[in-house]
Amino acid sequence: MFHTGDSTIARGRFRPQPRDTGKRLRINDLIRTSPVRLIDENNEQIGVVELDDARQRAREASLDLVEVAPQSSPPVCRIMDYGKWKYQQKKKEQKARSHAAKSELKGMRLRPKIDDHDLKIKVNRAKQFLEASNKVQFTMIFRGREMAHRNLGLRTMKNICEELADISKVETPPRMMHRRMTMVLAPDHTGKQNKTDKTNKTQPAKEATPQPSTPSAG
Repeated sequence: MFHTGDSTIARGRFRPQPRDTGKRLRINDLIRTSPVRLIDENNEQIGVVELDDARQRAREASLDLVEVAPQSSPPVCRIMDYGKWKYQQKKKEQKARSHAAKSELKGMRLRPKIDDHDLKIKVNRAKQFLEASNKVQFTMIFRGREMAHRNLGLRTMKNICEELADISKVETPPRMMHRRMTMVLAPDHTGKQNKTDKTNKTQPAKEATPQPSTPSAG
């Protein structure tokens, strides 16, 4: 806020206009520069033409003339359905945001001397994260004399990998950073199917049940 005489004027905060989907492109009558390099609706290079000719071609095709590369010399314009293009761009952005929201990195903290019951709880929780298409980072913290038992930590990490092998793959193997050992597992739903197929192949075929012989008449 600032003062002018006896009155006080509140300075409003600048609010930018919402961004349009994709790039801001000039279309049809908003295009000013002539000539332009034209690409038609079939993605064929027409060459350098006057702006009025390009607009006429777009009208004859019942489409829009869109300036796709204004910085070029001359600017590049394409004949296309601008509304359809904006819709496709919006769908792509929504899909990208949806994918980013679904895939997260979940954290699980461990101790080197974790008991079997607590470890099982951690593994089951990690399984839920992986089945929901999230990655899981296991972090084991070593304190004081526990640094002498890093092999115990590696053994625990290996057991976790084996427990979750049917739905995950190791993205980052166990590694030490100062007093922390970390490992990252990523979802891999093909592992369960491969395990099932392998089990089916190793199972022995059932033996045929012998049928009682029919005594011959004689």
